[in-house]
Amino acid sequence: MMVKPIRWVGAAREEIQELPEEARKEVGFALWAIQQGEPPPDFKPMAIVGKGVEEIRIRTENAYRVFYVAKFEEAIYVLHAFQKKTQKTAKKNLELGQKRYQQLQQLRLEENAEP
Repeated sequence: MMVKPIRWVGAAREEIQELPEEARKEVGFALWAIQQGEPPPDFKPMAIVGKGVEEIRIRTENAYRVFYVAKFEEAIYVLHAFQKKTQKTAKKNLELGQKRYQQLQQLRLEENAEP
């Protein structure tokens, strides 16, 4: 089986690199599972961000979330990573995820339009 590549949208890679080491390890494990075609250990759909967007849920001393899209055949797209500080996902994180989802859609349109 082919391992699906990961593509980063916006500053998603840098956001993950800024997480504490334990959270980064958990994110890496979850992304590896997704690359293998398996579900991550803890996730939920986030249709409010975009069609097919899911959220990896990481719990260490704090809570962290990673928005990603795995429904496309060519790659897994990581949209946004952040620390969650309240029960409800902050509006700014939802909006940033939505913005990056739009960037992803545009990127895919441009790639498919090339001869």
